[in-house]
Amino acid sequence: MMGAGKEDSDEEVAAPLLYKSQRLSTERIWTLLHEAGRLKAKGNIFYREKNIRSAVSCYHRALLIIRSVDPEVTRPVKGYSPDTIEFVAEQVDVLREVQLDCYNNLAACLLQKPSVDYSRVLKYSLLVLKWRPANVKALYRAGVATLGTGNAQEAKEYFIKAHREQPNDARVRRHLQMAEEKLNLEHEREKAMCRDMFSSN
Repeated sequence: MMGAGKEDSDEEVAAPLLYKSQRLSTERIWTLLHEAGRLKAKGNIFYREKNIRSAVSCYHRALLIIRSVDPEVTRPVKGYSPDTIEFVAEQVDVLREVQLDCYNNLAACLLQKPSVDYSRVLKYSLLVLKWRPANVKALYRAGVATLGTGNAQEAKEYFIKAHREQPNDARVRRHLQMAEEKLNLEHEREKAMCRDMFSSN
């Protein structure tokens, strides 16, 4: 994979042009979904080996394949029509599962970097939550991201939702406590500022 700019350009492709000129049969779609799943699995291996750069590359490549056939993307694109891509319901389920796993895993990868881009962690987590509002990993990482940007109140809300779904998750409980402590500290500072203002008068 190239540098960070390459990662961004891969993910932000505006329209899936790769297969625009040809009809996609159900069999061809299965082939593409299988390849996307293979890349995701390969990325998981790299992630377990702490090879974050290669893992990110695999997840982005898988997402590019997904975008080329995702009905949520292709419907508004000129040149596509209902009979251009032959989907069956099961394929949409597989597509969404691979896609959301890749987004979740990208967020996990970004949190492993020495300098964390919390805005991108939040972006990927919210893409998961759009389709899976109760996904504990996405709720947790959205909380970590918002806490990292200084929004303890919003982070607390994400952690509370994650805690409801998975009460025994130690990481969620720990970060929920961190968010509450940060909010308490902010509250104490506000009270101290108010006391100083009134005492100065």
